[in-house]
Amino acid sequence: MEPQDIPVSTSPGAPAATSSSEAASQAEGPLESSEALREALAAKTQEAERLQDRFVRLHAEFENYKKRMAREKAEFLKFAHEGLILEFLPVLDNLERAMASARAEPGSTPLLEGIEMIARLFRSVLERAGVKPMEALGQPFDPGRHQAVAQVESSDEEATLVVEEIQKGYLIEGRVLRPAMVKVSRAVSSVSRDGAGGEDAQA
Repeated sequence: MEPQDIPVSTSPGAPAATSSSEAASQAEGPLESSEALREALAAKTQEAERLQDRFVRLHAEFENYKKRMAREKAEFLKFAHEGLILEFLPVLDNLERAMASARAEPGSTPLLEGIEMIARLFRSVLERAGVKPMEALGQPFDPGRHQAVAQVESSDEEATLVVEEIQKGYLIEGRVLRPAMVKVSRAVSSVSRDGAGGEDAQA
């Protein structure tokens, strides 16, 4: 009598044997998940770097804006009283004219001293506000600083010099506040000189 194979029965609760393909797919799952995490991390890192760069640029722009506003504010405050000072300059002009007139009058020493004291006080106030008189007499004519109201013929070869100051000019913080009213020299042309010489010779 030949022996018979006895089938091995599995209990209902025992796990079924897995195939090789299923085992491979289960092994690839964690690898794919790890790669996805690395890609997501790289993307977030790039995004963070982009935001950091944008923040740095915005911060620099804001700092430059604050500095520019501070400069503009300082500039505004420096010249804020320019219009008011211009209104007071004619008062100083009249004080200086009064001093010149008092010097020409005998016996006006007390009056002259009083006017000079007021003028000195006035000038000190202007200096504290950054206002200073400009030097014009003997200087080359500068249309940005001088207002020519007349020309005077001169035999000097170096013409266009300020030969007389009619009204004093002033600067505020180095900028022209009021140009000086001046007379400017004008060189006599060679034709005019030759003509005058010929007339003198004929005479």
